[in-house]
Amino acid sequence: MQRIASFCVDHTKLKQGMYLSRQDGDILTYDIRMCIPNGGTYLSNGAMHTFEHLFATYARNSRFSDGVIYVGPMGCRTGFYFLTRGISHADAIALVKECFAFIAEYTGEIPGSTEPECGNYREHDLPGAKRIAREMTAILKDWTEGQLAYQQ
Repeated sequence: MQRIASFCVDHTKLKQGMYLSRQDGDILTYDIRMCIPNGGTYLSNGAMHTFEHLFATYARNSRFSDGVIYVGPMGCRTGFYFLTRGISHADAIALVKECFAFIAEYTGEIPGSTEPECGNYREHDLPGAKRIAREMTAILKDWTEGQLAYQQ
């Protein structure tokens, strides 16, 4: 079998940030790297789960909702994939920044976190999700389209 594109990225060079992972037709996949790969610190399951609920809810209710295809965590627990269609790179970066600012300040019930709505409703960590969002907000503060390319 052929090696998939994400396994061809040199994970020893990846830093926290937002990268364009691939383009499939008109669908863009962004790699939002929140932890340094193999760095020993990873997203906890509860915080990652809560972050997913809040990120997806905000993005799918934003002015770009029709262009949001998917928001989901990486299996390695170092970040999230964000798939879009018809959203410019600049707008995708802006939307991610908005999502993270929303999560950093969020209070209240976690959307979709009841037993009928969620397959693992007991495992959520809002303080952990907010901490991740605050850290990433600082990292992405001045992020530009020119920084979307993986480091060589």
